[in-house]
Amino acid sequence: MLNVLVWHVHGSWTSAFVQGGHRYLLPTGDWGGGRLGRDWPANAVEIPAGELRESKVDVVVLQRPEEIDCVPRLLGRTVPMVYVEHNTPQGHVPRTRHPLADRDDIPLVHVTHFNELIWDSGRAPTRVIEHGIVDPGARYTGELARAGVVVNEPVRRGRVTGTDLLPAFAGVVPLDVFGMGLSDLDSCGGRVTAVGDLPSERLYDELAQRRVYLHPVRWTSLGLSLLEAMHLAMPVVAVASTEVPRAVPPEAGFVSASVRELSDGLRQLVEDPGLARRMGANAREYALAHYGLKAFLRNWDEMLMEVST
Repeated sequence: MLNVLVWHVHGSWTSAFVQGGHRYLLPTGDWGGGRLGRDWPANAVEIPAGELRESKVDVVVLQRPEEIDCVPRLLGRTVPMVYVEHNTPQGHVPRTRHPLADRDDIPLVHVTHFNELIWDSGRAPTRVIEHGIVDPGARYTGELARAGVVVNEPVRRGRVTGTDLLPAFAGVVPLDVFGMGLSDLDSCGGRVTAVGDLPSERLYDELAQRRVYLHPVRWTSLGLSLLEAMHLAMPVVAVASTEVPRAVPPEAGFVSASVRELSDGLRQLVEDPGLARRMGANAREYALAHYGLKAFLRNWDEMLMEVST
């Protein structure tokens, strides 16, 4: 068992990561909120940042550029490190260089093949460890002829999250939007409902009542809410951007760069509950096979042992 220092940066990713067989140290204080109230296993341990110097740490999982230089100061010693890149590059894509591009001493783990392809990782040794999801179970009922969307701060992020596309989709099917920062979201004449930010268990139940999951995002690594919806056995309509074409097979829904084709897919699924149910079952089967927790934890075990020895 390793002592793994990791910050709670991305809730869904960390929820999967701490399901492994190691002891996960989650700092409070400097940039950290520990578990932040999450119902995680007992081996996910909160620790004040000021106590890290006296704590046994075998390997550090970095997730933000500022951690690269700060971690040695917090620990007071050198510890093996690995960097997880959760995001697509910003700025001048595809020429954006990664913060580790000029280093070869810290392995760089991308969470999607698209990220590894599009980032300029320079000399950094790279590897892809795809997402794993804590299975919420097949909760799909599809009883509501509406589409569910999960996105945080859609107004501020605008075109990045495909917020400008929502009026066109709302013309086909009413949309229920879940997430943070929804207060200024255009209701499109009552066709878009801002539900708000719900606890995970309630979100899963509410989302699974919608006939279809809509993923309008243009530029993101790979929304974990999309993978969670597939685990719920929801059929998917998704913009064909970044990793989505690889994550959503044809039998699980409709993926396209055409708004018209996506709208047609929404219409078909809303009007044909049987088709929606079949595609949702296919989505769950694919998600379990490709984004299950077992492979994710196994791949991370291999990575952590390799780095720490």
